Amino acid sequence: MSALAGRRIVLGVCGGIAAYKAIEVCRRLVDDGAHVVPVMTESATRFVGQVTFSALASEPVRTSLWDEDDPIPHTHLGQSADLVLVAPATARLLASLVSGYSHDLLTNTLLATRAPVVVCPAMHTEMWEHPAVRANVDTLRSRGVVVVDPETGRLAGGDVGAGRLASPERIVAAVEGVLGPGTKDLAGLRVLVTAGGTREPIDPVRFLGNRSSGRQGHALADEAAARGAEVTLVTTTGLPVGPEVRVVGVTTADEMHQAVVEHADRADVVVMAAAVADFTPVAPAASKLKKADGVPLVELRPTVDILAELGRDRREGRTVVGFAAETDDVEQHARSKIESKGADLLVVNDVSAAGVGFEHETNEVRILDRSGGVRHVPLTSKSKVAAAVLDAVVEIRTGGRLEQVG
Repeated sequence: MSALAGRRIVLGVCGGIAAYKAIEVCRRLVDDGAHVVPVMTESATRFVGQVTFSALASEPVRTSLWDEDDPIPHTHLGQSADLVLVAPATARLLASLVSGYSHDLLTNTLLATRAPVVVCPAMHTEMWEHPAVRANVDTLRSRGVVVVDPETGRLAGGDVGAGRLASPERIVAAVEGVLGPGTKDLAGLRVLVTAGGTREPIDPVRFLGNRSSGRQGHALADEAAARGAEVTLVTTTGLPVGPEVRVVGVTTADEMHQAVVEHADRADVVVMAAAVADFTPVAPAASKLKKADGVPLVELRPTVDILAELGRDRREGRTVVGFAAETDDVEQHARSKIESKGADLLVVNDVSAAGVGFEHETNEVRILDRSGGVRHVPLTSKSKVAAAVLDAVVEIRTGGRLEQVG
């Protein structure tokens, strides 16, 4: 059963272009069994129609403090909520919450609740980086408010930068993390996760790469941290992660190898979710290759097989998890690979299937262990795949064998 089943969530929607994404957040919360009560600011109604939220949520939209049927709606909303979520949260909302300035139904509800509060800021880069906004975010965190940091990407008006609302998947995962059972089954363990696709330089402007977005690895890092682990994430991407995750940035396969070697010795669990290049140019050009000079000959050499190296160094007490992207005979290839690589678990997906793997917010995987056990995780969010993978890690570390669940 979902951690959100039967939980009452007040979904606050502020006025910003990202308000349309709150529709998907609402849908996902309801699909997971939550009772969602939408509260829109007057400005929000200029971006998204009330009817849309009323149709998708568990109750009609509320917008006003003045309700003939309920003289104190903010008090009743605040007292009955299991959690109050604001997505998107504007700079004005953050400032109002910090100062206690209650000027509409949403801000009054936020002040009238003792339930957990999750805010998801969204604004232009200049606003997000303003010292006053940063100070307000720090203050909210110090008071126990969960802040889901915005992402970097395309903004209103065609600009690109930090401030884009976090993905609905990340927002719902944050809510689940607050309302979930709060298991700390990885407490005391050191977990090393790799994420993203490496880039192997051909010249200063070109590289050999792959389509990995890094989302699955980052979801694994966040999930491990939420379950009490001390987490180091070696990543090629700038995707956000929780403040408790230590991030080591790399670009190439060689840099990834060096970082893993540096941190793996003290790790109890290593999860190799990164898509590491198999080959890299022997001698990258020092200056940009010119088309006028003809087709270049790029000589390649194999990179270090990091997963196989970890498998050969089978230190007692360390669990190694590999990832494999396949397009045919998925489980057969995975079974062969788990033996050749020496991994304790192998997570395999069919990247040719719709909605699976690279560049998607969803994934479908099979998790294999060395004793022949296999578990299928149907198409779902990458945060839920991360939870399933770490469930499997806990099981085999306690002497279990994977059996199909669900």
